[in-house]
Amino acid sequence: MASAAFEDIVEDFEFLEDWEDRYRYVIDHGKAMAPLDDALKVPSTKVEGCASQVWLHPRIEGGVFSFDGDSDALIVRGLISVLRALYNGLPVAEVPRVDAGGELARLGLNDHLSAQRSNGLRSMIERIRQVAAETA
Repeated sequence: MASAAFEDIVEDFEFLEDWEDRYRYVIDHGKAMAPLDDALKVPSTKVEGCASQVWLHPRIEGGVFSFDGDSDALIVRGLISVLRALYNGLPVAEVPRVDAGGELARLGLNDHLSAQRSNGLRSMIERIRQVAAETA
């Protein structure tokens, strides 16, 4: 069920030998992502349960889900970009059915993120699912 963009990330991870390189890759992905407009960094878009500041701004156009996001932490911006690759462009009804844990496990992220980062990642996934379920 993963998108082509997410599959590209999986393939890239297979070529990166160590976790330092993989972290750098995730951080670079986050740096390449356009920043979220400050006007969208409001309480309704803020994700609770993250160690750093995180905002997700979902959009549904023509039944297709997408979101933009931002964080004050580089690694979290990178994680947001990975989630965007996983979810953006899916029909909104499919978003809650994505096995995010299984897909992210293909990257081995859970084994290399701190407990706080893992909890924050779960909080972001729950927010994405919640928004999609409310509008599906």
